[in-house]
Amino acid sequence: MYDIIVIGGGAAGMTAALYALRNSKTVLVLESESLGGQIATSPRLENYPSIKEISGEQFADNLFEQITSMGADFEIEKAVKIIKLDDGSFTVKTEYNEYYAKSVIIAAGVKHKHLRTKSGRDDLVGHGVYYCAICDGAFYKGREVAVIGDANTALQYSLLLASYCKKVYVYTLFDKFFGDKGLVKALRAKENIEVRPNTSVTDFIGDKELTAIEYKDENGEMRIHEIPAVFVAIGQVPDNKAFADVVDIDKDGYIIADETCKTRTEGLFVAGDCRTKAVRQVVTAVADGGVAATNACLYLESLEG
Repeated sequence: MYDIIVIGGGAAGMTAALYALRNSKTVLVLESESLGGQIATSPRLENYPSIKEISGEQFADNLFEQITSMGADFEIEKAVKIIKLDDGSFTVKTEYNEYYAKSVIIAAGVKHKHLRTKSGRDDLVGHGVYYCAICDGAFYKGREVAVIGDANTALQYSLLLASYCKKVYVYTLFDKFFGDKGLVKALRAKENIEVRPNTSVTDFIGDKELTAIEYKDENGEMRIHEIPAVFVAIGQVPDNKAFADVVDIDKDGYIIADETCKTRTEGLFVAGDCRTKAVRQVVTAVADGGVAATNACLYLESLEG
């Protein structure tokens, strides 16, 4: 039995593991997909205190090396259920195994929000339609591509793609961006980035590969733009349904918890983007991880007392 099981290997989850390990607790981190969560797909992290610039992937790698060197166990398995037992401990069921702990921290993060198109062309995801430019952008070096979105992720993706693509078209619902001013200024300065404001992408077109996108322009007219790749960055959504038996979830799917990171179940905590909060940034995820782990350790000490 572990002292603490952390569900999620992103910035919040790995920071929670770090704080728990520094408090001499045994820790298992469960990650369903890939190390680092959302931050690992960011080309550049420039707003983290004391670090001028670092790739999201390197930031995640550093955290992983730090916690594993301190003794954290790590498994690539998706948690599908949390059960609190009569003795106060927890069982965490995954798709393959069951693990046991005295306390659990949920840091499951969020996933990319998919664009709903009129023909529902999800079959083109990975075949011209992508949700991670850092993962797939290099396949289109020297070619024209499009980005859909108006916040920081879309801005970062556009700047990254513009560094090796012939041209980048940025489609936004409104006539302004909702990201950091520095990123907006950098984007506006790029000659090979063209912003198409007040537009709405309505469909993806292609047989087995994307060949074009359909969109409504600022005059309300439907148009076709032939393009081999589009990168969608329209936000994220949580996936907390598996934990609904032990936590309260709001209408948007986020786990309800305040700055203490405590849920309605004693001994169960939540950290990072998957909880109700006003700001979702890597610094707030890291802060949550520290708070959740500290409170989990205090809970474990109360059991011993």
